Amino acid sequence: MAKRVFSGMRPTGRLHLGHLAGALFNWVRFQDEYDCYYCIVDWHAMMSDYSDTSSIRSNCREVLLDWLGVGLDPDRSTIFLQSHVPQHAELHLALSMIAPLGWLERCPTYKDQILNIQNKDLSTYAFLGYPVLMAADILLYKGELVPVGEDQSAHLEISREMARRFNNFFGEVFPEPQTILTKTPKVPGTDGRKMSKSYGNSINIADSPEEIWEKLRTMMTDPARERRKDPGDPEKCPVWDIHKVFNNDMEERDRLSEGCRTAGIGCIDCKKALYSHLMGYLEPIQARRKSFESSEEDVIEVLRKGAKKAEGVAAETISEVIRAIGFIPR
Repeated sequence: MAKRVFSGMRPTGRLHLGHLAGALFNWVRFQDEYDCYYCIVDWHAMMSDYSDTSSIRSNCREVLLDWLGVGLDPDRSTIFLQSHVPQHAELHLALSMIAPLGWLERCPTYKDQILNIQNKDLSTYAFLGYPVLMAADILLYKGELVPVGEDQSAHLEISREMARRFNNFFGEVFPEPQTILTKTPKVPGTDGRKMSKSYGNSINIADSPEEIWEKLRTMMTDPARERRKDPGDPEKCPVWDIHKVFNNDMEERDRLSEGCRTAGIGCIDCKKALYSHLMGYLEPIQARRKSFESSEEDVIEVLRKGAKKAEGVAAETISEVIRAIGFIPR
């Protein structure tokens, strides 16, 4: 029997090239190897934006359409919304009863965001306790494998600790999830920083060809190339970082690199080449996305089908949890 994979994304709007290269390409591939559960974690979206939930519904739809466009297949994966499976909240409550505050307060992400996010109220239990809900999301399906980037494996450790702690108190119920380490390619945004919606520097999967070209056209390059005749260094150019992810034509890359270093080509020539390769990836993705976008009933059916299968598994796990704790069975 194939091992079970669980992964999720917060619905913050349309997904971008960073999501595509860093996660979704792998998720599509995993469908041929594992029993995959892919969840849009909409409860998590409230943890830092609880005062304005007006965009959660539309953001969930945008994420789902991007997933389907990229190639996540509801016939080969279980695709669902976290809030459609009430057992997520129930297991979160059970795990919160045994979660030490010290574990949560030492979480690197918690401390980093408290320091760096100044425009939102993060002084809530939910924000402190988000690793407990994350652990519940994974353990609810007894996920054996969780795909994470090379620099993110520490984020899964609290889920393993929660599994061990529950099993120590109440008996063996949960397997300890293991990481599938995936390469995290560098995909900078149009300003050279990490591509992020919050920075306003993203190239989105669903952007029109005109929008994509305009973002590429104005994207920063090697600062040394102030004029067309100035030689540059591709390794200092954010555009080149994206080439390395989406341009597999090594001969062309060699020509572009040489042209940059000798000022034989201008930055706009390099950007035109990148645009061609990006659209080679994105055109079929956008076509599939539009086919689902035109049929709201098909989109709803994907979520309905996924939630039904996910809840079947989740209900069995909760029954085990109730028996293990010692509650009177339902």
